[in-house]
Amino acid sequence: MKRTSIAWIQAAPLAAVFVVFFLLPLALIVMVSFWQATDYELIPAFTLQSYVDLVNEVTLRTYLSTLKFSLLVWLLTLAIGFTVAYFLAFHVRSTLWQTVLFILCTVPFWTSNVIRMVSWIPLLGRNGLVNDTLVAAGLVDQPVEWLLFSSFSVTLAFVHLYTMFMIVPIFNSMMRIDRSLLEAARDAGASAWQSVWHVVVPLSKTGIIIGSIFVIALVMGDFITVGVMGGQQIASVGKTIQVQAGVLQFPAAAANAVVLLGTVLLMIVALMRLVDLRKEL
Repeated sequence: MKRTSIAWIQAAPLAAVFVVFFLLPLALIVMVSFWQATDYELIPAFTLQSYVDLVNEVTLRTYLSTLKFSLLVWLLTLAIGFTVAYFLAFHVRSTLWQTVLFILCTVPFWTSNVIRMVSWIPLLGRNGLVNDTLVAAGLVDQPVEWLLFSSFSVTLAFVHLYTMFMIVPIFNSMMRIDRSLLEAARDAGASAWQSVWHVVVPLSKTGIIIGSIFVIALVMGDFITVGVMGGQQIASVGKTIQVQAGVLQFPAAAANAVVLLGTVLLMIVALMRLVDLRKEL
């Protein structure tokens, strides 16, 4: 009994922080999503109108656009993250060089997200370095328009921002793999690709799932990247919520946030069914 009481006392501060900074704001968002709003005031009266207003073609296209970015960025970050993590874990023998190269991967995080996004503009713009090079080389007759303020630039910025969230957990999982398993696979006649697919990938599944959760959650809720790199021309759920909150339509923004949260949670639950993180961590 005494041990149980001590455990509760030790958990109380973290539980209090969790309740105050997560559960309480979430409850407020859910509550506001059922309120009414006029052009100048919020009315705390129960209504489902904000959710009814979400059932339309524009909202569906916005969610599909956000899901498209999420899936595409997930695939690209997974491919890049797995490759980089595999190289660091199995091809860099020196612990010192592993540390140096790993720190090198974190260099983009030494500046703010906005600065990192803005840095793409002089590179990809109509008169940017890439277009000037393509025109000078005679590969195109005029500057390419889709390099900036397009789905391409948004996806590129997402991959640039969030690949590290995929590298870290996968690298951590790979470092736990017993190297003798790879040697046994090679002794059994497995090729390098077969060893990766049948040994490394299954044993890295925990890191892949954790990285996927991070990337998907971040992309689904992002609005700054879409706004800056999309030139305010590309729709996303996060951007819609920002606009609605900016014009003081808080019930509509809250309803969108609740639906978005539910969508992300469903995706996370689906991913977590692939591996029991509680046993693996």
